[in-house]
Amino acid sequence: MDKNNIQKVGIEVIQYEINALQKLKSNIGRSFNKVVKLLLSLKNGKVIISGVGKSGIIARKWSATLSSVGVPSFFLDPTNASHGDMGQITSNDLVILISNSGQSDELKNIIQYTARNKNIKLIGITSKKDSLLYKNSNQVFLIPSIKEAGPENIVPTSSTTSQLALGDAIAIACMKYRKFTKLDFKKFHPSGTLSIKLKTVGDLMITGNKIPIISIKSNMKKAISIINTKKLGVLIIKDKKGNTVGIITDGDLKRMAQKYQKLQSLELNKVMKKNPVSIEKDKLAANALSIMNSRKITSLCVHKKNNKKKTIGLIHVHDILKSNIN
Repeated sequence: MDKNNIQKVGIEVIQYEINALQKLKSNIGRSFNKVVKLLLSLKNGKVIISGVGKSGIIARKWSATLSSVGVPSFFLDPTNASHGDMGQITSNDLVILISNSGQSDELKNIIQYTARNKNIKLIGITSKKDSLLYKNSNQVFLIPSIKEAGPENIVPTSSTTSQLALGDAIAIACMKYRKFTKLDFKKFHPSGTLSIKLKTVGDLMITGNKIPIISIKSNMKKAISIINTKKLGVLIIKDKKGNTVGIITDGDLKRMAQKYQKLQSLELNKVMKKNPVSIEKDKLAANALSIMNSRKITSLCVHKKNNKKKTIGLIHVHDILKSNIN
């Protein structure tokens, strides 16, 4: 086979799978709504997902994706289920079985087990209306019949692509319905590149005694001492109510030193910049870095919610870069 024919096969396979997804898209309707609502209505039970062969691999992906968006679930190997692991399914659980044919022998025992317990709900994901899975499920999503991409229509390709996409659609629908945010998502992804991208200002900010703060009534000598001690190149100025009213940087001091011979005799309000730039603590650290870059500054005051007058922390460009955020 020459390289042109190889490329042609690749394009044909992808087109088969695109066709399958288009059919699946047209089939999103009431049954999809009911599947999502069953998942959302689960209170005390677990979501257990199973499948055989390629569908089993897809079932594992469903479970991983649902868990990552706040719907606790796990994969149950159908063979092991028939040898003791069926005990993992208990009352009030929700079982999802994925099977293109709906007739896989390995799933029959799970289907029978759920049928005997009225408190266990079964969702069937299949393409066959006359299948055992379809007839015994509390709720079914019927994946449209499609043609597999491989020769003789025997290799699971288009069907598993549809199964995979359906799982993602269900997971994201649950995520949006529950108003699951990036901060919630970060809780389930504490490690890796994704976690780094989701770090917030609150995760990296300096707090407590580490914040370089001074009262506006203090003298310039003390201000210079604090800047030198804290070594952050910045000083936050607060009034008697604890509100942030200004900020002084190393650059400000250098410019003032060139302009005034007696720098230490100046009042703080003569040196400070009013209304310093502040960022909400739940914003992404990447957003803070973007603000610093655009304004050509090295640190930001941090506030909580909409209370910009109350500085609760300070975030410095060095802390962001040390976290590998860029």
